[in-house]
Amino acid sequence: MCTIYNTFFIIICTFTLLLLNLGSSMAATLREVAIKALWVYLSVLLLFVSSNMHYLVDGASQVPCYFIFGDSLSDSGNNNGLLTLAKVNYRPYGIDFPQGPTGRFSNGRNLVDIIAELLGFDEYIPTFAAAIGGDITKGVNYASGAAGIRDESGRNQGMRITLYKQLINHQIIVNKLVANGSLAADYLSKCIYSIAIGANDYINNYFMPKLYPTSRLYTPKQYADVLVEECSQQLRTLYNSGARKMALIGLGTIGSTPFEVAMCGINGTVCVDNINYAAQLFNARLKSLVTDLNTNLTNAMFIYIDYYGIGLSSAASSPPGSVNYTAPCCEVEMNSTTGLCTPFKTPCQNRTQYAFWDAIHPTEISNVVIAARAYNATLPTDAFPYDISHLAQI
Repeated sequence: MCTIYNTFFIIICTFTLLLLNLGSSMAATLREVAIKALWVYLSVLLLFVSSNMHYLVDGASQVPCYFIFGDSLSDSGNNNGLLTLAKVNYRPYGIDFPQGPTGRFSNGRNLVDIIAELLGFDEYIPTFAAAIGGDITKGVNYASGAAGIRDESGRNQGMRITLYKQLINHQIIVNKLVANGSLAADYLSKCIYSIAIGANDYINNYFMPKLYPTSRLYTPKQYADVLVEECSQQLRTLYNSGARKMALIGLGTIGSTPFEVAMCGINGTVCVDNINYAAQLFNARLKSLVTDLNTNLTNAMFIYIDYYGIGLSSAASSPPGSVNYTAPCCEVEMNSTTGLCTPFKTPCQNRTQYAFWDAIHPTEISNVVIAARAYNATLPTDAFPYDISHLAQI
């Protein structure tokens, strides 16, 4: 397989270099095709390598366990048994995942699946529901689609496991570990904890003024302050349960998802920019919280992952036309209130060339790009004060 990929790569590169020396309009067209082909090749190669990461890891995992908190970007099936619109245990979700549709909001692996692989885990971290009665020593995934920092966020979608409830579930797991005598406080302090939440506090709260009052109570800056202050208290609860190594993952360009662009309608760019500006305000406060918690909590090791910046720089570096950043890969019903794939419809075939799987959530290849840079920063701004690989080594 690797030989085929290498041969193909050499052919494309040679062809591209030859075309660079030609000046005709036909050569210009061929150059564009070759560059796009090279980009597709690199995307497929990245996906291939990441899909086989468990074969490349030498020895045991870099940390003893990995605990996951968040929303649909991290949910791997916790919502399957809930009465909610925010669940995806049906085709075409999971079309590229070995176990098929498991409740992951993507065509394949989600963000935390790939981070777990990069950390050296040979199996994906189990959901809270699956972990009860099973092996909890490697960690647990508590994340829930439509969940937010605030308890009311996402209630328009139905049942969800809010961050407060996720912390309660974590305490149940910690109590089990302590009762079994299998883990001490110092074991838990060596684990990594990722927290990726906040999007639903905007798209399923603040920017739904007909259902929630928050946009009338707070300016965007005030709301970011309120959210991060509440999150700060939640993180302190997690710290008090034994967590020390925590990765806070910021919001992406949530205003630029196909779902929000469609919701903005005739208001267009101004509406999209307002949502993205609100996300930036939240991210700035979250990043400053990292400094505050590291300063004031003994042995705390918080880091911030710039999901927003990584997404923008990755889009800027891709050749024009090589990736579709405006449309979902799967079919989404017109006027959908969820932005999720229509059940059992055939999705696009060229999934490595789409940034969005449905109208909100990223494709597996997008998750690979974000996770790779969260784990091993490409730019100094990708992570603060350092990336996940360095957090694991401390």
